Amino acid sequence: MAPNPGSATDRLDDEHYPAYTMGRAAEMLGATAGFLRSLDEVKLLVPQRSAGGHRRYSRYQLRLAARVRTLVDEGLGLDAACRIVILEDQLEEARRINAELNGRDRAAEPTTP
Repeated sequence: MAPNPGSATDRLDDEHYPAYTMGRAAEMLGATAGFLRSLDEVKLLVPQRSAGGHRRYSRYQLRLAARVRTLVDEGLGLDAACRIVILEDQLEEARRINAELNGRDRAAEPTTP
């Protein structure tokens, strides 16, 4: 039986599903809740909110936060670290799109016998 769209199985595979509470996210990152709140304040992360108003983070957001934490631990300021992470993320997305478009172009090219 195939899983229903939006089922628990789909959510487990979705890197953007807000599955982690602030406490769990901070524990996984080895950071404090204050660090995560600071990423929210500078708008690097915009966590989803539970019905009770609690922040919820996705795996994707935690990867960004982990990268910022590494850069801050290396001595960069929070604003600079966030800017670097944003640019790295944008570059990765542009490369993904470029590869996808190049694949489509190659598929559309006629083959010569």
